[in-house]
Amino acid sequence: MGFKRTIHAVDTHAGEPMRVITGGVPHIPGNTVYEQMEYLRKNDDQLRLMMLREPRGYPPLCCNLIVPPKHPKADAGYIIMEQTEYPVMSGGNTISVATVLLEMGLIPMKEPVTELTLEAPAGLIGITARCQNGKVTSVTFKNVPAFASYLDREIDVPHLGKVTVDVGWGGMFYAIADVGQFPNIKLEPKYGAEIARISAMIRQAAIEKLPVKHPHYPGVGISISQLSGPTQNKEADWKNAVTVASNALDWNDPSTWTGALDRCPCGTGTCAKMAVLHAKGQLKIGEKFRHEGILGNVFTGELIEESEIDGLKAVVPTISGQAWIYGINTYVLDPTDPFPNGFLVGDIWA
Repeated sequence: MGFKRTIHAVDTHAGEPMRVITGGVPHIPGNTVYEQMEYLRKNDDQLRLMMLREPRGYPPLCCNLIVPPKHPKADAGYIIMEQTEYPVMSGGNTISVATVLLEMGLIPMKEPVTELTLEAPAGLIGITARCQNGKVTSVTFKNVPAFASYLDREIDVPHLGKVTVDVGWGGMFYAIADVGQFPNIKLEPKYGAEIARISAMIRQAAIEKLPVKHPHYPGVGISISQLSGPTQNKEADWKNAVTVASNALDWNDPSTWTGALDRCPCGTGTCAKMAVLHAKGQLKIGEKFRHEGILGNVFTGELIEESEIDGLKAVVPTISGQAWIYGINTYVLDPTDPFPNGFLVGDIWA
């Protein structure tokens, strides 16, 4: 049988499921991975749709495409694909990509520590992977500079009322709100539907009322939200639940007031949170910040230095975490398949 597409991928999770495509995608034009990402977005978005929508995908799934690096200092490149966008950076996905590259033998593993450089659309990402008996037990990456855009801004959220939010960049723009403003929910899996509802509404209101701009990425705005609060975990300092959009929100359609919870502690979300805390004087350079996700696993962050982006005050974060491979798969597209881009059904999709 001949297939229209044959895609080889390794499925991983760090709580959050993150697929890593290792083969089956032809050459993508571009002088940088960012340019390749833009080419893919404009010319072959079917790949993202096919791999993330049903029947091959589901709302919380992310996907990455490994590509040859364009920068001479990089060992590999990767393009990040999520349900509604192509982020220039993602922490959990970075940890998963590094794990796949090393555990699948695409880049030689050196025990006890392997150092490599990845080229994300956002630029070069330094990786330090701790390895034992052929397995990656921890990945630490040095992220792009993070910064706070808004601190303690009160906004009116339709159907919720006044909500105080911070907005931070950690590779994506996050609207961050303290969960204490919503006494009827806790950052636990059983409250997932209500967390997603409230978070999606906060995100949309922040998009409309708090304009943001990154000097290097014109057009990139707030696309993700985070509820944040204290933790009972002795191995963590703070807890969060990030909600990723799974479709556009329409204020006139309550069925769209939802999204998919990030099942991991969220790497770029942790970076954004640390930038906000630093801007408030609540987190020092060199101070560890252990961030717990909704499932209870923890990413450890640290701000290693102050920086700037075109005159904008910023900080450079690192994040440490672990991902696990759970499947090695070949996905195909039958030429007679009536749904070449996959499909969405309103029982689980916004």
